[in-house]
Amino acid sequence: MAQQARRPSWDEYFMQLADQVSSRTTCLRRAVGAVIVKDHRILTTGYNGVPSGMRHCAQAGCLREQMGVPSGQRQEICRGLHAEQNAIIQAARYGIDIAGSSIYITTQPCITCAKMLANAGIVEIVYKNPYPDELSLGILDEAGLSHRVFRPEGDPC
Repeated sequence: MAQQARRPSWDEYFMQLADQVSSRTTCLRRAVGAVIVKDHRILTTGYNGVPSGMRHCAQAGCLREQMGVPSGQRQEICRGLHAEQNAIIQAARYGIDIAGSSIYITTQPCITCAKMLANAGIVEIVYKNPYPDELSLGILDEAGLSHRVFRPEGDPC
Protein backbone atom coordinates (compact mmCIF):
# COMPACT_ATOMS: atom_id res chain seq x y z
CA MET A 1 0.00 0.00 0.00
CA ALA A 2 1.35 3.41 -0.97
CA GLN A 3 2.16 5.89 1.77
CA GLN A 4 -0.23 8.82 1.77
CA ALA A 5 1.25 12.32 1.54
CA ARG A 6 0.98 14.49 4.64
CA ARG A 7 -2.33 16.29 4.73
CA PRO A 8 -1.86 20.08 4.98
CA SER A 9 -3.14 21.93 8.03
CA TRP A 10 -6.06 24.32 7.51
CA ASP A 11 -3.63 27.24 7.62
CA GLU A 12 -1.41 25.63 4.98
CA TYR A 13 -4.40 24.76 2.81
CA PHE A 14 -5.91 28.25 2.84
CA MET A 15 -2.52 29.95 2.34
CA GLN A 16 -1.82 27.67 -0.64
CA LEU A 17 -5.16 28.79 -2.08
CA ALA A 18 -4.25 32.45 -1.46
CA ASP A 19 -0.98 31.85 -3.33
CA GLN A 20 -2.93 30.36 -6.23
CA VAL A 21 -5.43 33.24 -6.23
CA SER A 22 -2.52 35.71 -6.44
CA SER A 23 -1.59 34.24 -9.82
CA ARG A 24 -4.58 36.13 -11.31
CA THR A 25 -3.07 39.54 -10.49
CA THR A 26 -2.98 42.24 -13.14
CA CYS A 27 -0.39 44.24 -11.17
CA LEU A 28 3.10 44.54 -12.61
CA ARG A 29 4.76 45.12 -9.24
CA ARG A 30 3.37 42.56 -6.79
CA ALA A 31 1.06 39.55 -6.83
CA VAL A 32 -1.21 39.33 -3.77
CA GLY A 33 -4.03 36.89 -3.07
CA ALA A 34 -6.64 36.71 -0.32
CA VAL A 35 -9.11 34.05 0.79
CA ILE A 36 -11.90 34.75 3.28
CA VAL A 37 -13.04 31.67 5.20
CA LYS A 38 -15.47 30.81 7.96
CA ASP A 39 -15.85 27.43 9.65
CA HIS A 40 -13.23 26.01 7.25
CA ARG A 41 -15.35 27.02 4.23
CA ILE A 42 -14.23 29.42 1.53
CA LEU A 43 -16.52 32.45 1.29
CA THR A 44 -14.71 34.69 -1.22
CA THR A 45 -11.34 35.28 -2.83
CA GLY A 46 -9.61 38.35 -4.20
CA TYR A 47 -6.42 39.32 -5.95
CA ASN A 48 -4.87 42.70 -6.61
CA GLY A 49 -5.65 44.33 -9.91
CA VAL A 50 -7.64 46.93 -11.78
CA PRO A 51 -11.45 47.04 -11.59
CA SER A 52 -13.44 44.88 -13.99
CA GLY A 53 -13.64 46.26 -17.50
CA MET A 54 -10.51 48.39 -17.24
CA ARG A 55 -7.31 47.81 -19.19
CA HIS A 56 -4.76 45.84 -17.22
CA CYS A 57 -1.57 47.60 -16.20
CA ALA A 58 0.40 45.64 -18.81
CA GLN A 59 -1.68 47.41 -21.49
CA ALA A 60 -2.28 50.79 -19.83
CA GLY A 61 1.06 51.09 -18.05
CA CYS A 62 1.69 51.40 -14.34
CA LEU A 63 0.93 54.92 -13.16
CA ARG A 64 3.11 54.47 -10.10
CA GLU A 65 6.11 53.56 -12.26
CA GLN A 66 5.38 56.36 -14.72
CA MET A 67 5.27 58.87 -11.84
CA GLY A 68 8.22 57.38 -9.93
CA VAL A 69 6.18 56.63 -6.80
CA PRO A 70 8.01 54.26 -4.42
CA SER A 71 6.36 51.10 -3.13
CA GLY A 72 4.13 51.66 -0.11
CA GLN A 73 3.47 55.33 -0.86
CA ARG A 74 0.56 57.22 -2.45
CA GLN A 75 -1.83 54.27 -2.86
CA GLU A 76 -4.43 56.55 -4.40
CA ILE A 77 -2.31 56.84 -7.55
CA CYS A 78 -2.57 53.12 -8.30
CA ARG A 79 -5.38 52.06 -10.67
CA GLY A 80 -5.72 48.73 -8.90
CA LEU A 81 -7.48 47.42 -5.84
CA HIS A 82 -5.82 45.32 -3.17
CA ALA A 83 -6.61 41.62 -2.81
CA GLU A 84 -8.37 42.18 0.51
CA GLN A 85 -10.51 44.93 -1.00
CA ASN A 86 -11.53 42.69 -3.89
CA ALA A 87 -12.41 39.83 -1.53
CA ILE A 88 -14.63 42.16 0.54
CA ILE A 89 -16.22 43.60 -2.61
CA GLN A 90 -17.00 40.11 -3.91
CA ALA A 91 -18.75 39.31 -0.62
CA ALA A 92 -20.83 42.49 -0.85
CA ARG A 93 -21.65 41.96 -4.51
CA TYR A 94 -22.91 38.42 -3.97
CA GLY A 95 -24.54 38.91 -0.56
CA ILE A 96 -22.08 36.81 1.44
CA ASP A 97 -21.89 37.56 5.17
CA ILE A 98 -18.22 37.66 6.14
CA ALA A 99 -18.69 38.85 9.73
CA GLY A 100 -16.80 36.58 12.11
CA SER A 101 -14.57 35.17 9.37
CA SER A 102 -10.82 34.83 8.86
CA ILE A 103 -8.77 36.07 5.93
CA TYR A 104 -5.60 34.51 4.57
CA ILE A 105 -3.42 36.97 2.65
CA THR A 106 -0.09 36.49 0.91
CA THR A 107 1.12 39.90 2.21
CA GLN A 108 0.46 41.86 5.40
CA PRO A 109 -2.47 44.25 4.93
CA CYS A 110 -1.77 47.95 4.47
CA ILE A 111 -3.38 50.53 6.76
CA THR A 112 -6.31 51.10 4.37
CA CYS A 113 -7.06 47.39 4.13
CA ALA A 114 -6.65 46.98 7.90
CA LYS A 115 -9.43 49.55 8.40
CA MET A 116 -11.63 47.85 5.81
CA LEU A 117 -11.09 44.40 7.34
CA ALA A 118 -12.04 45.74 10.77
CA ASN A 119 -15.26 47.31 9.47
CA ALA A 120 -16.11 44.21 7.41
CA GLY A 121 -16.24 42.13 10.60
CA ILE A 122 -13.19 40.00 9.89
CA VAL A 123 -11.92 38.64 13.22
CA GLU A 124 -8.66 36.92 12.23
CA ILE A 125 -5.96 37.87 9.75
CA VAL A 126 -3.27 35.42 8.71
CA TYR A 127 -0.62 36.76 6.35
CA LYS A 128 2.54 35.35 4.87
CA ASN A 129 4.85 38.24 4.03
CA PRO A 130 5.25 40.93 6.70
CA TYR A 131 5.35 44.46 5.33
CA PRO A 132 6.96 47.41 7.09
CA ASP A 133 3.67 49.09 8.05
CA GLU A 134 3.45 49.42 11.82
CA LEU A 135 0.42 51.71 11.46
CA SER A 136 -1.63 48.89 9.95
CA LEU A 137 -0.69 46.55 12.80
CA GLY A 138 -1.66 49.30 15.27
CA ILE A 139 -5.08 49.57 13.60
CA LEU A 140 -5.57 45.80 13.83
CA ASP A 141 -4.55 45.80 17.50
CA GLU A 142 -6.76 48.74 18.41
CA ALA A 143 -9.72 47.18 16.57
CA GLY A 144 -9.15 43.94 18.49
CA LEU A 145 -8.46 41.82 15.41
CA SER A 146 -6.37 38.72 15.84
CA HIS A 147 -3.45 38.76 13.40
CA ARG A 148 -0.41 36.60 12.88
CA VAL A 149 2.27 35.72 10.41
CA PHE A 150 1.66 32.38 8.71
CA ARG A 151 4.16 29.70 9.67
CA PRO A 152 4.05 26.35 7.85
CA GLU A 153 3.98 23.35 10.16
CA GLY A 154 7.48 22.32 11.10
CA ASP A 155 8.90 25.82 10.45
CA PRO A 156 11.08 26.64 13.46
CA CYS A 157 10.85 30.43 13.01
